[in-house]
Amino acid sequence: MTRSVDWNFAARLLARAEGRSQLTDAASGDVVPPQDVQGAVARFASGFFASGLRCGDRVLIVCDLSLTSTLAYLGAMYAGLVPVPVHERTWATSGEAIFNKTDPRAIWSPAGVECGCAERRGTTQLAGRLRGQHDAPPAACREDDLAVLMPTSGSTALPRIVMVSHGNLMANTEAIIRSQRLGDDERALLILPVSYCFGASVVHTHLYQGGAIVFDSRFMFPDKVLRAIGEFGCTTFAGVPTAYNILLRRSNIRTIPVKPLRRFLQAGGALAPEHVEEMRRIVPHADFFVMYGQTEATARISCLPPARLGDKLGSVGVPLDNLKIRVVRADGQDAAVGQEGTIWAAGKSICAGYLDDPEASAQKFRDGWLVTEDVGYRDEDGFLWIVGRASEFLKMRGVRVSFAEIEARVATAPGVRECAAAAVPHAEAGEALALYVVAQEGAQDVLSAVRRRLPSEWICDSVNLVEGLPRTPHGKLARSLLRPAARGREQ
Repeated sequence: MTRSVDWNFAARLLARAEGRSQLTDAASGDVVPPQDVQGAVARFASGFFASGLRCGDRVLIVCDLSLTSTLAYLGAMYAGLVPVPVHERTWATSGEAIFNKTDPRAIWSPAGVECGCAERRGTTQLAGRLRGQHDAPPAACREDDLAVLMPTSGSTALPRIVMVSHGNLMANTEAIIRSQRLGDDERALLILPVSYCFGASVVHTHLYQGGAIVFDSRFMFPDKVLRAIGEFGCTTFAGVPTAYNILLRRSNIRTIPVKPLRRFLQAGGALAPEHVEEMRRIVPHADFFVMYGQTEATARISCLPPARLGDKLGSVGVPLDNLKIRVVRADGQDAAVGQEGTIWAAGKSICAGYLDDPEASAQKFRDGWLVTEDVGYRDEDGFLWIVGRASEFLKMRGVRVSFAEIEARVATAPGVRECAAAAVPHAEAGEALALYVVAQEGAQDVLSAVRRRLPSEWICDSVNLVEGLPRTPHGKLARSLLRPAARGREQ
């Protein structure tokens, strides 16, 4: 396959966005206007070359939630380098291991972020806005050339490094655009960094359509983010379940107008169906897209059309139009309608495997199929329903129950804001349930209310009242970091 600038994903994206897309930082007021977006990326590319990097070299991008980190990410790809985007919090905990795994020629970080890498022999350390003497032209790339090495968003262990090609990015971006019906005048309010495939996909899809991105790092003050939607005319808001729980319980979303908003995007885990319905009641003019994906599939795998929320709420929808799905039983045969099995996906957005990890790649990627390790089933209309991760079940007296099912039930108890489940050893039942509950402010008798929600056949070791649940930098639950230390405990 010959090299072509047409297969350089960043170059294709910028060519489509030229003269239309704008990048804005809501907190600082920093703006890259439409006429300068391509130039800003090209200057980053030139700055990388000026530091001695060449096509194919790897550069580790330490990301914060800013337009500068996004320019660095796109500039590296535009130059034919291979960016390795890592959230600054992930860098603090796993940076050394990711560095050793990916062996980058350089490390870039935002101005003022110290990476502690200056002493590394042969590694160039770069920071802040890069500007070469001349704007660099885009590199010529093949469809299957590496575009990015994307760490998975796993919760505790060293993230695996997914090899994402330029062809993967193009296929997934175009399919997502079709599934969300994105126009050419979209403006996304982004609270997710490009080091997370969900955040990167929002940047990709909106710029690919000539839309704009508003970066907002102030989600610890959710009302400021809601006001930014109106101030900047944002049409899209994307968040993981934690973000929507915060909007529902710790913001004034019921009174702050968000009239420009056309769609909510939700991925990164299951959001309780009643919370989806509550968001729809509060902002009825905006569509709510429930999505499912994995880093190994570039980003998205399926999407539930908003028009089907009424009769398919709880489903993750149908596959994107360029993907195929199988549900595979333990014996390797395809499951019947309504029968549970492991979800497999195939198509052009399925990545090639993990970097330098043939054993894990062979387990996860099989003959063009991605073995997601999620357990689910398809209904008679072809809609996909996920009941949990293969690793996120416990067995009580031989009966398998998913953490997702447990958490959904506990979330309906009066006074519960958030909850998480874990398995603990039990002498008689094999495994028992430990619950970690965050109570709503002022709630009373929450522990008793939770106990009353549990079926009699479930063996519950403890209910722990905690200040908050441990999260990854991308907002996902870090289940193995749950600890019994609590403000209140009932055994």
